[in-house]
Amino acid sequence: MQAFSNRITKLLGIEYPIIQAGMIWTSGWRLAAAVTNSGGLGVIGAGSMTPELLREHIRKCKAATTKPFAVNLPLLYSGIQQQIEIIEEEEVPIVITSAGNPVAWTPYLKSKGIKVLHVVSSSRFARKAEAAGCDAVIAEGFEAGGHNGREETTTLVLIPAVCKAVKLPVIAAGGIATGSQLFACMALGAEAGQIGTRFVASEEASNHLNFKNRVIQAKEGETQLSLKKLTPVRLLHNKFFEQVQAAEERGATAEELSQLLGKGRAKKGMFEGDLEEGELEIGQVSALFDSIEPAQQIVNAIWQEFLATWNQPFNTSA
Repeated sequence: MQAFSNRITKLLGIEYPIIQAGMIWTSGWRLAAAVTNSGGLGVIGAGSMTPELLREHIRKCKAATTKPFAVNLPLLYSGIQQQIEIIEEEEVPIVITSAGNPVAWTPYLKSKGIKVLHVVSSSRFARKAEAAGCDAVIAEGFEAGGHNGREETTTLVLIPAVCKAVKLPVIAAGGIATGSQLFACMALGAEAGQIGTRFVASEEASNHLNFKNRVIQAKEGETQLSLKKLTPVRLLHNKFFEQVQAAEERGATAEELSQLLGKGRAKKGMFEGDLEEGELEIGQVSALFDSIEPAQQIVNAIWQEFLATWNQPFNTSA
């Protein structure tokens, strides 16, 4: 397929401006290697991994591809220093940081020759990432699955605002699963798209088949941003979601919500396949597709539709 060249593809050494999100319980080495080998940027999600498990996934990914891949590091999790030491030791070329202050680790990572991308939910945070020395920012809109910004700014509004606020290359995220959606984001000034939800329903994703099947059955309106008193997260409706909603409606404190969340809810839902008691993190765009496919097929379909949209003239007839 026709390759593409801009600041992001050159920075990351990829053929297509398609970045796979580093999702917990989903983005293991198989998915990362498959996306990387297909021309995009594959990402290992370190948020659900112990340091030694992360090392194992990095090594298996390196054995499965000769192309660049990244590791996603949620900065709010404990053990971040050990994970960074492993990333350095294993010579991972790219790190995507999220859920925290980029100032904490960006200078160190950059000093080791590692490219750093940071996920933001507002222009203010994008400027902070630029000041911290990040190579690019990933602007994630309200539509995205999993942990989200409190601002509730949609991708359509966020992307041009961030592009105006910083000189860094901007990667769009939130509500992207098709080539036409990627094209729309790039028309707004983004230079690539980060895609999560669509890759949840890939054959190589490490989440449970029950979760994949639930995702492809999702309809419009079946996800909602919850747990705003803790860390906002977009969830699919299920028994656990209803418990959270009822608690929030009666004015539960952050401490009460934390007790309800407990430990291992995300693992229970997404990795173990408990569709009622587990936390099912997914984006709004899950309503737009209905099949589980190989990652390469997903990348190819997105890029072919992107090119078709780019080459399609506007219909100006009355």
